[in-house]
Amino acid sequence: MPAHIPRYTDIWLAEYLPHLRAIMIDGAKGVGKTETAELFAKTTFRLDQANVRESLAANYEQLRSSPPPVLIDEWQNLPEVWNRVRRMVDDRIPEGSIILTGSLQSKDPTLHSGAGRIVRVRMRPLSLAERFRLPEIIKLEDCLTGNVPEQPIITTSISYPEYVQEIMRSGFPEIYGAPKGTRELLLDSYIENITSRNFANQGVQIRQPATLKRWMRSYAAAVGTTASYTKILDAATPGEDNKPSKPTTISYREALHSLWLIDDLSPWDEGEDFFGRLKQSPKHFLADPALESRLLGLEAEDLITGTAQTQYDLDYGSIAGRLFESLCAMSVRTYATRLDARTGFLRTATGSREIDLIVQKNRNIAAIETKIGATVSDEDVRHLNWFEKKVGSRVKSKIILTTGEKVYRRQDGVLVIPAALFG
Repeated sequence: MPAHIPRYTDIWLAEYLPHLRAIMIDGAKGVGKTETAELFAKTTFRLDQANVRESLAANYEQLRSSPPPVLIDEWQNLPEVWNRVRRMVDDRIPEGSIILTGSLQSKDPTLHSGAGRIVRVRMRPLSLAERFRLPEIIKLEDCLTGNVPEQPIITTSISYPEYVQEIMRSGFPEIYGAPKGTRELLLDSYIENITSRNFANQGVQIRQPATLKRWMRSYAAAVGTTASYTKILDAATPGEDNKPSKPTTISYREALHSLWLIDDLSPWDEGEDFFGRLKQSPKHFLADPALESRLLGLEAEDLITGTAQTQYDLDYGSIAGRLFESLCAMSVRTYATRLDARTGFLRTATGSREIDLIVQKNRNIAAIETKIGATVSDEDVRHLNWFEKKVGSRVKSKIILTTGEKVYRRQDGVLVIPAALFG
């Protein structure tokens, strides 16, 4: 069994578990929720095992009598346990009592939301900082306080081809270290399970499984875009008169959301206060860039040589650049979650201006762009400087994440940071 890879969720849990009665770790199957939770748990109930479910359902008192913290793994397999934990919190069980993990958002209307009782944290696949674990990095926390040295001096030997390999490798820990052929088989199996067994568990009947696969492929092609769902469906079913109905495609999306596999990025919620009318559609991402690249049938060489293309490239940039943005977005959202910060993006209604990632904690903001190249021009940072002029002193850092070798600050104040050196 591979050694545990230290995760930002480990740090979050260590900080907050002693002060909270119940914590829920959400995330797609295979991101490492159970492994992180087991670092802290003294008792574990694995509810994907029938005998454990039956035992707990027959005697819920075990949740109170077992040594804490008690881990309830894959709680959705016994939905009643959620309300049991909620009532235990209402009864003021000690802090640090319960950790729940789940790979599925339950649709059971009888379940209480848990708001105000069970604190939830989202766990994503391995970020770049968790993969490389470099000794010296620029921290998002410092960027949000404006606490980065004026001229930081940090370098890395990680270059563009290695970032492409990271897109392909997957951030699911059990897949990450596998050889290429094995990794591809595991990703194919993961996708197959999504579209068969997991959809069935959601109560979604797939009458046209081939169409679902094409829809997912079209969704992957739209990574990093705000393309409408209608456009995604049309791209998935070109020339077909008998397209899936709107309720059918909505059920696809809802099921994938419930499995934590669609990880759309919402528009920055304060954007219209500064800029007027903005694009309000979400920016599309799947849980892991490797799922996107695998659905599209891409090889590393396709991205390195620039031969990969999609129908969205003209309006939104190359698929290679958007997959790099996906890798960076997943990583930055992991760092932001650790800091309890919010992440969004900004795109004007005409698409003429865009900020890839806006991270906000309290009133402080870090505005972040991504660029798959190693060099940065005035053109590359013009949106960051425009954003700062509009928003003002709340913008503590303007950042562009690249595939270059060194951290430096431009004369206009923009921090140029190799993505591997950000955490």
